[in-house]
Amino acid sequence: MNIRGRNKVTPEFNMSSMTDIVFLLLVFFMIASTLVSANAIDLLLPKSGGKTTQSKSLAVSVTKNLEYYVDRKKVPKAQLETYILKELKGYEKPSILLRAEETVQMKDFVFVMDIANRNKIKSTLAVRSK
Repeated sequence: MNIRGRNKVTPEFNMSSMTDIVFLLLVFFMIASTLVSANAIDLLLPKSGGKTTQSKSLAVSVTKNLEYYVDRKKVPKAQLETYILKELKGYEKPSILLRAEETVQMKDFVFVMDIANRNKIKSTLAVRSK
């Protein structure tokens, strides 16, 4: 008597479930990457070959129209110092990242650096890499 099982095991692998997982991961990362946005105003920065280290700081931007922004919020020039001090009140080591366009004259961003010097706040000038 010949007794054999009727169920045969086939050594094939179904790729449809694997492609579904890869597609879902792709969609997830595409959506997640659009939600991440830089906290900065689009400026044309001067070029430099040096590199800086990343640290938590307050971004102060000066546009070519001499408008001052503190972390995307437009602040009048006369109220800039009080606003910066209010924003940096909770910081242990306060620092300012100064972002000024290429066409802005030196005196206009030195104004912000002078505010930082008077209040013992570290200031860093942002530049584009070459």
